[in-house]
Amino acid sequence: MLHFVHWPASGLGAAYAYVRFVLSRALSNGSLRYLMRIMTRYDSSASAMLSALRIHLRKDGWTMLRLSNQLGVGEATVKRWLAGKGLTIDRLEAMAQLCGLGLGDLAREAEETPGDLAHEMTLAQEKALSSNIFLSFLFMTILNGVPPTETAADFAVPARTMEAALARLERLALIDRLRSGKVRPLIDRTMVFRKLPLRSLFEQHMKHVFFELDYSAPETLYTSEVIKLSGKGVAQLGEAMERFRAEVQALADRDAEGAGADRRWVGVLSVMRELDMTPLREAGGDLAVWQ
Repeated sequence: MLHFVHWPASGLGAAYAYVRFVLSRALSNGSLRYLMRIMTRYDSSASAMLSALRIHLRKDGWTMLRLSNQLGVGEATVKRWLAGKGLTIDRLEAMAQLCGLGLGDLAREAEETPGDLAHEMTLAQEKALSSNIFLSFLFMTILNGVPPTETAADFAVPARTMEAALARLERLALIDRLRSGKVRPLIDRTMVFRKLPLRSLFEQHMKHVFFELDYSAPETLYTSEVIKLSGKGVAQLGEAMERFRAEVQALADRDAEGAGADRRWVGVLSVMRELDMTPLREAGGDLAVWQ
């Protein structure tokens, strides 16, 4: 069931603009399913606005008792409002004003603050991404904080092509396009590809990039280890690889802040598996002729 709420004339600000934006996007798409999905996002944004308000109230020292005295209601009522129960736009605006904020300020904070991110893609999402190498690459760049405008400039992607790709990612519920023009992913960047489609895509398009490198070239940086590990040790090494991945992502974030335009695309691959030692054993047998 869809609920359309009448918003009072006072204090519309960015909140009313956001509702109009949501409805216009849904109606122009012409899909009831899309309308349901985007209205769900609005509910999430409303919760984020309330969460931002609670943070500001705490910072400014507004206790439940102080709020109830200021607003002329009981403490139990204030608690319900801050839990989102019985909270109207007028009441939300009244509490925001106690912190020197307007609804627009809360809406902007809510929009810039991501909610709960998925830690794994669905099979349908992976299949859709694996159907187009550029679409999957674009999503990975967004996941790592690279603006689509920068990717478009680096690869001379036409505006219409980029718009179509972003619209496709949005329909797949992989990204949100904010009113500020920014794009944010809806998947946590620490995700691991556990399903076949994207692993197959890597096998087809990216594996040769890493394994056909000239490892004797001075610009190729690599480390290699052959070690013996127990099952527990293998699991711990996997965790160490994930920590390294997080460090690489953090380094890229810091570098983006101060390096300007002097940045190039760099590939990093961490891989581990049990080795087939048969060739080495056979080579060991050949050593007998040297004795």
